[in-house]
Amino acid sequence: MNPSERLDGVFAIANAQQGMTKNGKPYLRCLLGDASGQTAGRMWSIDEAHFQRLPTDGFVWVEGETQAYQGELQIIIHTIEAHDPSPEELRELLPSCERDPKEMFSEVVEMLQTLEHPAMKALADAYLSDEYLMDAFRTAPAAVRLHHAYLGGLLEHTLTLMQIADKICPLYPKINRDIVLMGLFLHDLGKTRELFYDRGFGYSDRGELIGHLVEGAIMLHDKAQQMMRESGTRMPAGAMTILQHIIISHHERPEYGAAKIPSSPEAVLVSQIDNLDAKTVMTIAAARPERENTALGGNFTEKNWALGTKVYKPDPLAD
Repeated sequence: MNPSERLDGVFAIANAQQGMTKNGKPYLRCLLGDASGQTAGRMWSIDEAHFQRLPTDGFVWVEGETQAYQGELQIIIHTIEAHDPSPEELRELLPSCERDPKEMFSEVVEMLQTLEHPAMKALADAYLSDEYLMDAFRTAPAAVRLHHAYLGGLLEHTLTLMQIADKICPLYPKINRDIVLMGLFLHDLGKTRELFYDRGFGYSDRGELIGHLVEGAIMLHDKAQQMMRESGTRMPAGAMTILQHIIISHHERPEYGAAKIPSSPEAVLVSQIDNLDAKTVMTIAAARPERENTALGGNFTEKNWALGTKVYKPDPLAD
């Protein structure tokens, strides 16, 4: 889209909130998007009853116009109503990973097949044999908004982390590669239950109340018990504890959601690799989106609160 264009159609809406203008009038602020991307939406006059009819996260029909604002594009909404999308519309509204999920999942399985310890191999098999969980793993986004926020994003993020670890672990001979790879495979699996992704992206009740870190640690306990029952393989002393520690600490700091600070070499490495991919992807998406609109101008994005800074957009060595 370009500035000063009229538009009407169905969009996914996210994080709909009612704010107040400087003159004390209620207005709507939200994010509007489809499979091609997402941008801010504003409706400068909306009454309480109208706002209550709109989904916080879901789908809406919108009529309005685009506007350039501080180097970004936003949609000024004139009319907005809740909308129940058809299956055809749904495929156009939710962003999806460009890579084939089956291909990426095969690469994850191949990586897990390189695990050497019998207990780690058996634990991986316990997860991979759970078809319902693995189907969710192939489908779920990695986040609602911040990074890999598209169908298949969780799988893509996890695969990238495992590939990075495969290159990094040989540089640190005393790091246990099995623990790192398994920790990365498990670290975000709780997001399959934390998020919903059938009507847009948002947090389930369990996601709001439990969260993916604790969910992942609970899931690991259950899978370890299943592994021991079905294969007769026992986890070495401390192995499940350190894997649970990796899951609950991979956000690094309590203010970022971690239940514990990473406290083993493998936990520190998992946290750093996760942070590397998440922040790099966020920065690239902000500075160099797939459908960049050069007509908007400006060398910097608006402040990205997840990164704590504006992002410089130009590549100085690009043609």
